[in-house]
Amino acid sequence: MDLLEPTRDALYRLASLDPALWQIVAVSMRVSLIALALVTPLAVVTGFALAMYRFPGRRLLIVLLQSLLAFPTVVIGLLLYLLLSRRGPLGAWQLLFTQEAMIVGQVIIAFPIISAFTLAAVQAADPRLHETARLLGATELRAALSVLREVRFALIAAVTSGFGRVVSEVGCALMVGGNIAGLTRNIPTAIALETSKGAFTEGIALGIVLMVLALAVNVVLALTQGGGRGTPSIDAAWYRG
Repeated sequence: MDLLEPTRDALYRLASLDPALWQIVAVSMRVSLIALALVTPLAVVTGFALAMYRFPGRRLLIVLLQSLLAFPTVVIGLLLYLLLSRRGPLGAWQLLFTQEAMIVGQVIIAFPIISAFTLAAVQAADPRLHETARLLGATELRAALSVLREVRFALIAAVTSGFGRVVSEVGCALMVGGNIAGLTRNIPTAIALETSKGAFTEGIALGIVLMVLALAVNVVLALTQGGGRGTPSIDAAWYRG
């Protein structure tokens, strides 16, 4: 198969700012960024709590969280479809085949990734940091923030990894979004549709965008890992507020 011509056409469509093409990109970015903004605070708090505190059922929750990392996204989409369908328990909300349903799906997908990264990062941090903060007069919230500040590079890696996962996810987005042109058609679902029709130009163009996004995520990860070297700092004034 000669891919030279469709690749050339794909590059032309990208360079010419084809409205239909960039609308698909805009839907992907909007849905994924909103999902990350919603899920990140809850996921970070969950990961921190599992790492720092001991309570009944903690081990079970950690196992469950780690199991969700490998949970098939299409199954998440199926469960959401059943919940949001007209006859489902949440059918009255009329969210099925909307961007809001896609956001809910991506929140569920990103949550275990960011939580697990946060859990691992906090567990790897020096446990004396939290104790020192408390001894210096910090409140529990202030001490927690001090720990999160020290592992901020790992948290950035968690968020970028979550973004990389949801922006390229196709199963759940297709199930609950419906791949509706101009509304819920994002980059992965559009690639799947165009490839199935044998229309490779748009699929290649969107694939290029997706690869650029993946490269950008990896660059961010490399920069944060490079900047994360060093030893924890103790700032008594900051701890006391």
